[in-house]
Amino acid sequence: MENLKTSFMTSNGEVQAVRGVSFEVRRGEIVGIVGESGSGKSITNMTLLKLLPDTAVIKDGRAMFQGQDLTKLSMKELRKIRGEKIAMIFQDPMSSLNPLIPVGEQVAEIIRIHHSDRSREAVKQEVLKRFAEVRIPEPEKRYHAYPHEFSGGMRQRVMIAMALANNPELLIADEPTTALDVTIQDQIIRQMRELKEQHGTSIIFITHDLGVIAELCEKVEVMYGGLIMEEAPIDELFEHPSHPYTLGLLESMPSIQQDKAERLIPIPGSPPDMTNPPAGCPFAPRCRYARKICAAELPELQPVGEGHSARCWLLDPEAPAEQNPFKKR
Repeated sequence: MENLKTSFMTSNGEVQAVRGVSFEVRRGEIVGIVGESGSGKSITNMTLLKLLPDTAVIKDGRAMFQGQDLTKLSMKELRKIRGEKIAMIFQDPMSSLNPLIPVGEQVAEIIRIHHSDRSREAVKQEVLKRFAEVRIPEPEKRYHAYPHEFSGGMRQRVMIAMALANNPELLIADEPTTALDVTIQDQIIRQMRELKEQHGTSIIFITHDLGVIAELCEKVEVMYGGLIMEEAPIDELFEHPSHPYTLGLLESMPSIQQDKAERLIPIPGSPPDMTNPPAGCPFAPRCRYARKICAAELPELQPVGEGHSARCWLLDPEAPAEQNPFKKR
């Protein structure tokens, strides 16, 4: 993905949801995208498959997949890729599944669209195989069940089975563990890891939960205000956070050793209005280290270490060392 920009044209003006995002996902790699609600995580990835409302406009950039720019493909060309080469798990399985059709038939439809030559029985057997892979008990019986007969965790497993139906090469998981209890979250994370190991599937995992990111991902992109604020290998990010926003996210996480009476540390302030994004760093109004230049001019991503960069004026080579809370290496 190179310099991707996506806006929404509304009655209140242009909402600049994604403002120049660039990152790379390698084959068999799990990349996490983390950030607060409204940071542009989901819209960035919805843009890849043009799963956007009519008010959305892709303003600039490229999204290259196997030599093709997805942003330039027609809807007919994209339909050949959606669900087969690139699949997506949506955040809310209840609203993503049709309540009037048995779940097995909904998964079978995905296979029939891309493999019209297969018999009905062959498609059903493929669905049952996928149900078994994601540990849905009694697949034959569950094939004919309706979404309301499943728990939240089981519905999410149906969505994963649907996404895996055609062995996609890239899986986009949009907050698949949100609103699930920790036991089910752990099971979903394990299944994602098995996908990578068994099928070599590349995964983009979108979440606001750094704990989930730490469990699953190899690399992480931290988003805020429609921009990548920091990117790093997962261990490097937790050991050496190099942007005040990343630091704030880490500080706001509860610790198992933390005293129950101890208050969490929130990030003060609110996210920026994307109809009128700031000229400088979008996090500057909330940043404890902000200087005059932070509000006036947007910094570029600065290298911090191997595979690690952050968008902060404190990392600029000309920034006074004594004002820099992040250790340069």
